[in-house]
Amino acid sequence: MRLMAADKPTPPTPPVASTPARRAALARRIRFFVAATITYNVIEAVVALAEGARVSSTALIGFGLDSVIEVSSAAAVAWQFAGRDPKAREPVALRLIALSFFGLAGYVTVDAVRSLLGIGEPEPSTIGLVLAGVSLVVMPVLSYAQRRAGRELGSRSAVADSKQTLLCTYLSAVLLGGLALNSAFGWSWADPLAGLVIAGVAVREGLEAWRGQTCCRPPLLAADQQGCADDCCDD
Repeated sequence: MRLMAADKPTPPTPPVASTPARRAALARRIRFFVAATITYNVIEAVVALAEGARVSSTALIGFGLDSVIEVSSAAAVAWQFAGRDPKAREPVALRLIALSFFGLAGYVTVDAVRSLLGIGEPEPSTIGLVLAGVSLVVMPVLSYAQRRAGRELGSRSAVADSKQTLLCTYLSAVLLGGLALNSAFGWSWADPLAGLVIAGVAVREGLEAWRGQTCCRPPLLAADQQGCADDCCDD
């Protein structure tokens, strides 16, 4: 016998940052994660772009440009929380994050199509494989930590930026798989096909950020509940 809608168990709600001291602590924590994300991505971008140019790898160059876009997303959140009233700056920060998603999707799509058309033959890159492997370890940790803090604080922009960081994790896996398959079997088409999937995800996340529909349950204020979907709040 099916349960009635009213009888369905509700998912547990994370604790709400109910005191000014707790909100201030969460804001400091988010600033720390943003700074760590920016620092790592700057290093990642320099290594990926330099190595990509050396071995003529469009995947590595695309990965490096993704790191640049990730820095712009994190910088938008840093700018928001540097002000006296981060909530007032949030709509602008969300738009900037959305644009970074769209920029990433556009570049990955163009780069994938170019690769499928056979433009450029990348050489094997050990440095690229190591970089992608390290990012697969670092990025999920930063994304999870910032997402938890952003949800408790009720910050849509912090959650949106954590999704950008998580998307970088997916791209790391795509890069790692593409470089490995191309090196082992000569399957140069594997990377661009996976890149098109990532581009689709980036468009979806960009639209959510643009509309302010990133998951931020629980909100600090009842008025903030608009656009926060419970089903996207699983850890």
